[in-house]
Amino acid sequence: MSEHLATAGLLELWEATSGATPARRALALLAAACPGTSAEDLAALPLGAASQLHLELHRRLFGDILEAAARCPHCGEELEVALAARELLGAPDEPPVPSEVSARVSAEGDELRLLARPLTTADLLAVETSGEVEDAARRLLAGCLLEARRGELAVAADELTDAEQTAVAEALAVALVAADPRAEIVLDLGCESCGGSFRQPLDPATFLAVEIEVAAHRLLRQVHVLARAYGWREADVLALSPQRRRIYLEMVGA
Repeated sequence: MSEHLATAGLLELWEATSGATPARRALALLAAACPGTSAEDLAALPLGAASQLHLELHRRLFGDILEAAARCPHCGEELEVALAARELLGAPDEPPVPSEVSARVSAEGDELRLLARPLTTADLLAVETSGEVEDAARRLLAGCLLEARRGELAVAADELTDAEQTAVAEALAVALVAADPRAEIVLDLGCESCGGSFRQPLDPATFLAVEIEVAAHRLLRQVHVLARAYGWREADVLALSPQRRRIYLEMVGA
């Protein structure tokens, strides 16, 4: 962990993400991963690129290994899972996510040709800001739809029937994940207790936010102990290197 983010910087990042909505939390973590980049540019990144930046930030702060727990849906056994962030990251020579994705869907006897752009954090923010949770996934996908055509006729999103909107959302979900596979990271897990297998989604931003919260609480406890023992201010404790803090904590028996 970098020296700055091991102390006051980590607390600032925790305060920026604690209690925030998922999309705003993800955007705050992107800002920490790419200081100097505008919020607009970060929000416009495809979700897969955002996930990679979140994973890279985890590597900088806490190392390459992601330690998590998952509960087997078959027997209820809790599994300990250790993942290497580098294995979830894309290869350096991997082709970039296309700016436009096409798909075809049949609904109510007609074929619709679709053109969409990859989902972004800005799309997630728009859905959160609207405050409308009903059919959020469908509205999220509709927001990235650039064009729908029935034959040679362009069809506006609000002209699609309910059945067509559902079919379009399903088709876009498949096409967009295929074009931007890290937009939705799903782990294939197996349970040694019952032999069952299941799939578990992983959101790097949420995982990283939890790690930051745990580290921030641990750091605040250290400040509390040393402030009581020596009468130091928070800034005095945070100015110490992690090694010095550890030794002082050992001296006071914490």
